[in-house]
Amino acid sequence: MKKNMRILIAYDGSDCAEAALDDLAQAGLPETASAIVMSITEVWLPPPPVSSYEIVQQAMSVHVPADLKKVYVKGSLAVKEARALAERGAARVRSTFPHWKVQTEAIYGSPAWELVFKADKWKPDLIVVGSHGRSALGRFVLGSVSQRVVTEARCSVRIARGRVEEPGSPVRIVIGVDGSPASLAAVRAVAERNWPTQSQARVVVVDDPLQPTLVGELVPLVAESVDSNNQTDRARIQKFAEDAAKLIRSANLHATAVIEEGDPKHVLPKVAEKWGANSIFVGATGFSNRFERFVLGSVSAAVAARAHCSVEVVRTREKRQKPARKTNGN
Repeated sequence: MKKNMRILIAYDGSDCAEAALDDLAQAGLPETASAIVMSITEVWLPPPPVSSYEIVQQAMSVHVPADLKKVYVKGSLAVKEARALAERGAARVRSTFPHWKVQTEAIYGSPAWELVFKADKWKPDLIVVGSHGRSALGRFVLGSVSQRVVTEARCSVRIARGRVEEPGSPVRIVIGVDGSPASLAAVRAVAERNWPTQSQARVVVVDDPLQPTLVGELVPLVAESVDSNNQTDRARIQKFAEDAAKLIRSANLHATAVIEEGDPKHVLPKVAEKWGANSIFVGATGFSNRFERFVLGSVSAAVAARAHCSVEVVRTREKRQKPARKTNGN
């Protein structure tokens, strides 16, 4: 587990935001961490003051005309409510993680962009946001904020769809693996977490085997070649899954490896729902190689949108290279 993990939590007091806080207890997070609970209100124009006294007080605090809008907005009821929301969310986080260092921040602007901007500046390891809720057909959908953050953030993002469970209850995790560095980063993220006793992980590789064309079906050599390639690919992805499960087991977490056929963005949510998983972990990006047909990275956002459980899209930050030390004569 990474020391001094940083977690940025979006909270607006909605049902899905409350569910996201419930989900924190099932995310394998460390006992000690630094967190910011952030509430953002979309206030662009200042509301009219309710009295002439407020006009005088706000005008006295203005030093330059450019400050006028900021003074009105910061003093607005909406931002005050955001501060109260942030404090309420922080209190809930502290009750679940009493050893965390929890701060609050309440600002105005575009929620998605403010979260991404804050993440770029503070550099958290994880952003936690709630999903939008359910559609009319009963399916979970991503709101505009969640969708923007999961695609634009440079760190890992957890789209949380929490459910209330007893503290310390075993957790079930599905991990999508495609053999790419991004998917292996997702495996490592699971292995490094602090999961409750008897928690289980299921490493899933989704294979979409090649099918011969009509001409290929008529030519025995072509059909045999396609079948041979499929067998070779299946053996390789089986090894991917088994190696990933072995890494998970080394972290004292029970893990199994399975291979499914189909489209990852449909198969992974179905596997998770059927198994009753609490969350799905996937890498943010894949890479182009001979196994490109089952690369998960391009569909991570689709998995986040379709799943009935929480989805964590794992990104690894590039390590900053230290500048070369200057020597005499250079």
